[in-house]
Amino acid sequence: MEMLPKFALAILALFFFASARAELSASYPVRPKPTYLKLAYATVSPSEVLDIYMPEGLGPFPVVVYIHGGAFRYGTKEEPAYDDANDVRVLTSRGIALASINYRMSGEARFPAAVVDAKAAIRWLRANAVRLNLNPEAIAVWGKSAGGNIALMVAMARGDSRFIDTRLGNMDISESVSAVVAMYAPTDFTTMDTQVATNSGCGAAPLHGVASSPESLYLGESVQSSPQLARAASPISYVSLATTPTLLQTGTADCTVPQQQSQELYEALLPVLGVKRTRLMIFQGAGHADKVFDRISNIEVVSQFMQENWG
Repeated sequence: MEMLPKFALAILALFFFASARAELSASYPVRPKPTYLKLAYATVSPSEVLDIYMPEGLGPFPVVVYIHGGAFRYGTKEEPAYDDANDVRVLTSRGIALASINYRMSGEARFPAAVVDAKAAIRWLRANAVRLNLNPEAIAVWGKSAGGNIALMVAMARGDSRFIDTRLGNMDISESVSAVVAMYAPTDFTTMDTQVATNSGCGAAPLHGVASSPESLYLGESVQSSPQLARAASPISYVSLATTPTLLQTGTADCTVPQQQSQELYEALLPVLGVKRTRLMIFQGAGHADKVFDRISNIEVVSQFMQENWG
């Protein structure tokens, strides 16, 4: 008689466990797998690899080059497939391929290695477009946080000898892009600390000018002691009439990369690009890497901006 209640309890426990797992699976669907995994776009470093998520259909497909964040010192090309993987799911559902890259980070190489790598990835994709069923005339770049800085540098710093390294190959191929999207990205290393200090609610926010900051480690010198180098790594230094159509997104509660970073660049771009070719979206109450940026509705905005500028 005592065994029956125990047996019933065990069955009940198994039922609830199975239900919980089913609920969890529904909340977090199976992570999408790349169509092409760990393709080498250069051979200077083992870090120079990318994954490609392809949409269904005939192609050739437009492609977004995704540059992960991580304070210039950590992160991975798997980032767009994290959590609900809305970055991958939305783009591929719209017939857009996503190429997510790894690159040399500050623990391996200093600025401008990351920018050089990202430019090389674009050249490689364009050189191999036919084989990969991609449209070489429709390439955009997208990054978040540190990746946003690199994406902007790729799009804006053109024809500068500092970002040329013939060892990475395909030097006869264009590295140009049709559009750039940068979310909560550092755009001017020299003004970050001043801006954070003026933001109420940030308290003792991390300093960016000191030698131990992510930006200083990326440069190999402190932002404070090397303002010229800091400006060279800041997208705002490269605003020109040739600047690519740009979408900037930031949050008012960002105490890591203050919202003024995006505002500052937008104000510099507006007279050059005009309202149709540059946009600034500020999310009220959103912090750094806030989930609001990864909502399907927002990724749809990103996708639409790119498609408008592919023509």
